[in-house]
Amino acid sequence: MSIVVPPTSRTGHRRTIIVVLMIACVAAVVLSVSVGSVPIAPGQVLDVIADHILPWSVSIAATDVEARITWEFRLPRALLGLIVGSSLGVAGAVLQAVVRNPLADPFVFGISSGASVAAVATLTLGLGVLTAVSVPVAAFGGALATTLIVFGLAQRRGRVTPGRLILAGVAMSYLLSSVTSYLVLRASAPGQGVSQVLSWLSGSLAAAEWVDLGIPAVVLVVATVVLILLARILNALLIGDETAASLGVDVGRFRLVMFVITSLLVGVVVAVSGAIGFVGLVVPHAVRMFVGSDHKWVLPTSALAGGLLLVVVDIAARLIIAPSELPVGLLTAAIGAPFFLWMLRQSSKGEA
Repeated sequence: MSIVVPPTSRTGHRRTIIVVLMIACVAAVVLSVSVGSVPIAPGQVLDVIADHILPWSVSIAATDVEARITWEFRLPRALLGLIVGSSLGVAGAVLQAVVRNPLADPFVFGISSGASVAAVATLTLGLGVLTAVSVPVAAFGGALATTLIVFGLAQRRGRVTPGRLILAGVAMSYLLSSVTSYLVLRASAPGQGVSQVLSWLSGSLAAAEWVDLGIPAVVLVVATVVLILLARILNALLIGDETAASLGVDVGRFRLVMFVITSLLVGVVVAVSGAIGFVGLVVPHAVRMFVGSDHKWVLPTSALAGGLLLVVVDIAARLIIAPSELPVGLLTAAIGAPFFLWMLRQSSKGEA
């Protein structure tokens, strides 16, 4: 005898999860700002933030040094981690629905590598004037081009097969990684900041500044709202192309739009944080275990869970070998790679 959960109860459960994640995100950001070589009490962190955003705030418990560390260095980093993780979580959820493949992920598909190649080319070859928008625009173009190439290579008789999709993505990732390595070696003359580029390629939030947050934040909010409005079509596409077509959807055009949106999400965050892998793979799977497969709930929950995960991982990256720190991309790979292998094994069993 099965127990049927009333829709109202399920909705209340999902809302509770979202509220809990929102509270956890705020707590993680405060903790991230508090932790470091100069510990700052959470109360002082909140006091500094209030002083900057609330004009009537007059009480400052932190010293001038602590206030500067909080506002100029650690808070932008924590918020960037939140934005990057959220963007990758949403992008992964959309890709998994569009290609109906549980292994879909911006990193696995080579999308992050494509964005990295374009961004590194802009930085090392002087393609552009190094303005605030040149690198994000280049990264978006690289991500979109890679997405379309991988999707084209994965098609067989007009249909996308999961095995070919993974192989095409991995192949493109290796190819683009070699191109990136060449660009770095080509620009290896003294004084050209190659060490910073290499650190960026490993995925890092260490150089975050307030100016880095604007474009990714706007793209994340707008893209997530648009995707939630299209959740019904994503749900249908997850079932099959025929179901989506029965709703009057031009499946080919809709997929193209989804690829553009996910490429934009990935490109703008790769431009500011480097290539951070597997967040888009792990987060949507974990989210679906708690809220189901309805993208009306999967997308906002993936955004919150992805942001929370990356902020927490960044805290760990700063503490494991303190006072030095690990690139956050190394830790996400350490978490995501075993999960990917497990998913690949489960997928193989399903196809057997």
